[in-house]
Amino acid sequence: MVKNSFISVIPQDEKDENTGSVEFQVFSFTNQIRRLTSHLELHKKDFLSQRGLRKILGKRQRLLAYLSNKNRVRYKKLISQLDIRELKTR
Repeated sequence: MVKNSFISVIPQDEKDENTGSVEFQVFSFTNQIRRLTSHLELHKKDFLSQRGLRKILGKRQRLLAYLSNKNRVRYKKLISQLDIRELKTR
């Protein structure tokens, strides 16, 4: 399962006590996005799942923008660990 391979990204002590951190939230949204993406490859007309995917993408984008503004080093580290693209800047 995909979830098990990404859990090793976050150290064990951080997982247990800091589930509200920006990194953990982005990590969990990324897992949900990957799961929904694979679901939508099979079920192309599942419009409710498409809507849910867009909502989760927006939440993750806002969290990444927040982290990018607050701490650029943590942002770069998280982006490289999760293997996702950097935010577009306006």
